[in-house]
Amino acid sequence: MTIPTEQLLSLYRTMVRIRQCEEQLARSYAAGTITGACHTYVGEEAIATGVCAHLRHDDAVFSTHRGHGHALAKGVPPRELVAELFGRETGCSGGRGGSMHLFSPEVGMMGTSGIVGPCILQATGAGYSFQLLETDQVGVAFFGDGAVGNGAFHEGLNLATIWDLPVVFICENNMYATEVAFAYSARNTDVAGRAAGYGLHAQMVDGNDVIAVYEAAEAAVARARSGGGPSLIECRTYRTRVHAEGMGESGYRSQEEIDSWKARDPIAAFARRAVDAGDLTDADLQAIDEEITAEIADAVAFAADSPWPDPATVADHIYGEGA
Repeated sequence: MTIPTEQLLSLYRTMVRIRQCEEQLARSYAAGTITGACHTYVGEEAIATGVCAHLRHDDAVFSTHRGHGHALAKGVPPRELVAELFGRETGCSGGRGGSMHLFSPEVGMMGTSGIVGPCILQATGAGYSFQLLETDQVGVAFFGDGAVGNGAFHEGLNLATIWDLPVVFICENNMYATEVAFAYSARNTDVAGRAAGYGLHAQMVDGNDVIAVYEAAEAAVARARSGGGPSLIECRTYRTRVHAEGMGESGYRSQEEIDSWKARDPIAAFARRAVDAGDLTDADLQAIDEEITAEIADAVAFAADSPWPDPATVADHIYGEGA
């Protein structure tokens, strides 16, 4: 690999942070500590990690209901993420948003939503603002294959292209929108190929290969910062847990399919590749594993000890100041 050792360690650290945090959140959900929906990012860690490695805090990310990984990769501390899902005052959204509504403008995490597709238009709007302000900031939208059939996909890509906006569109194609196979809902499942209809630069990469994602995102972000316009990256990946915690598989996909994708685990694949190439050692990786285990344990303890939001503040943040 030609990527510096410190960057390789950072990529591994971020993926492990996402994985361990998500697995802990799944356990917390099962224990009843988390109420409401909880959509984990297990299996897709390479995408958020590879993309956000090139982003600054002043770049704007807009995400979906499956946004924990994006938030962590963008810089939201695990303490604030876990506290938010626990509904506590110290959460990144003050305990008001929960799993699907993560908001941390301090690090450029501009919101996640359970509504499919709007993040595409929001990122396009951010890109338009950056263009008007003549900055080199970038807007990024993370969305799944289910959003591709939404009008927002077509409108956002078209507008970003005709105005050469600094936007990067990341399609996390995990083959299913809830329980509906992408191959069933669309005759053309080549998301990157659709970009040609808009004159948009696009490519498809292995979303379980963090280096492939990292390199594609590096070029796309650089293109946006330099005034070269938008890009679309389709990342072929798979979620190895259920759509949302508490749900069953319901027979819409086979155990053989799930197992075949588990065998392509992005973290294990990266670890093997880095060690075999002599770029990292098993000791390097073990040290990070232990570091993150302690970090997530601290985050859970912090969240559990944090206060609930004061009921007297229930109407706060609903109206702008002076309204």
